[in-house]
Amino acid sequence: MRLGGQHPEYTYEMTNSNGTTKLEFTEMEKDLGIHVDNKLRLRDHAEIAVAKANKILGLIRRSYEYLDADSVKSLYTSLVRPHLEYGHTVWPLNYKTDLTLVENVQHRATKLVPALKDLKYPDRLKQLDLPSMAYRRCRGDMIEVYKYLHGQYNVDVSFLPRTENSNRGHSLKLQKQSSQLKVRHDFFSLRVVDLWNSLPESVVSAPSLNSFKNRLDKFWREYKFNEEAPQIKSHYSTEDVTSDNEDQSTG
Repeated sequence: MRLGGQHPEYTYEMTNSNGTTKLEFTEMEKDLGIHVDNKLRLRDHAEIAVAKANKILGLIRRSYEYLDADSVKSLYTSLVRPHLEYGHTVWPLNYKTDLTLVENVQHRATKLVPALKDLKYPDRLKQLDLPSMAYRRCRGDMIEVYKYLHGQYNVDVSFLPRTENSNRGHSLKLQKQSSQLKVRHDFFSLRVVDLWNSLPESVVSAPSLNSFKNRLDKFWREYKFNEEAPQIKSHYSTEDVTSDNEDQSTG
């Protein structure tokens, strides 16, 4: 696979005891379960993941004569949704068409419940207590940032702390690095910065991961069943998002 805008058209060969083998040129490959093309785009992976999810959803629909809300939610979250979320940090959905492609799978899943199929999509999500896919992806990004900044990963990640002298915002604000290319702007370490910086101190400084999840859900509660991704709120918010029993296990 040749990467970059300018590269020589070399032909590569591998030699072993059995002779010489010419390497074939490829435009897309699968690495650790993620399909990426030679322009570092992940549109193909989104389409492949959606195709797998829709196939399993179709099997569920044909295998059951009747499905109630609890059954649909259990089958969907255990068998279908994982295909749409595996490795989500490395395949962002920053184009409306990609977001719609993934969200439509959940659209169809929620219609499997006969009593809910005539409701609007946000109402079906509320009845099933299923967050939208757009919400879960943003929430998942924030959870990963929390893990990095609170030392739950023993890896070196390119997050830079905000260094300017400012009393506004929270104590864990990040500096957004410059990027000229769209593909670089979509990288995890860049795309999450603005949304993370918009969170209040009470959320980012949560004492545990479960506490962080609960406080984040409370802060973003109006987006949970919304097809639109959570928007950047003023980080000067003084809203109290702490609650009792917030360290209980949460998804």
